[in-house]
Amino acid sequence: MDIVLIFDIIGIVAFAISGFLVGIRKQFDILGIAIMSATTAFGGGIVRDSIVSRMPFVFNFYYPSITLFIVLIGCIIFRKLLDDTLEQKIIFIVMDAVGLVAFAISGALLAIDMHFNLFGVAILSFITAVGGSIIRDSIINEVPMLLKSEIYGIIAIYCALTLFIYSYFFDEYNVYIISFVAISAFSLRIAAYIKKWKLPTIHYK
Repeated sequence: MDIVLIFDIIGIVAFAISGFLVGIRKQFDILGIAIMSATTAFGGGIVRDSIVSRMPFVFNFYYPSITLFIVLIGCIIFRKLLDDTLEQKIIFIVMDAVGLVAFAISGALLAIDMHFNLFGVAILSFITAVGGSIIRDSIINEVPMLLKSEIYGIIAIYCALTLFIYSYFFDEYNVYIISFVAISAFSLRIAAYIKKWKLPTIHYK
């Protein structure tokens, strides 16, 4: 199976779960929950594929099926198991981190395969990783996590730069460097959340 497809699927599953939990938190009905789940899972990928003139992966039957399956299972099982708000928050943070890293890697790998320059790789990775969460948060009238959360967008840029630099010097990427990037980026995201690391802000008097 194509490595980009593998990370796309991981990202879809993780972001579908995080979107589902947002719908639960907002007390949406079943349709609202499905919209939150699908928007988070597909948003960044659709924008990415449109940029590179590729058929959006949402039109592949398997991708919507994965999301629909997660929503249905979630509505049947998760709702009863996740009455604890803290548990919901922990799972949301973990799934959101997994989705962010997976889509950042898939976007970067796709851009590298298409021989984009450094800027192109960073942009495509960034858009793929944060696009879904931006659309989701905009729908529910919240400030996107990208603009306020712990170095959220930096994680995507880190993935893109590391993979690009490695492929530039070694002319290819392999499972070891991809695994290293995935584990280190996920760990960095969780550490940033726990330690409350944030980018500097500018305050006006």
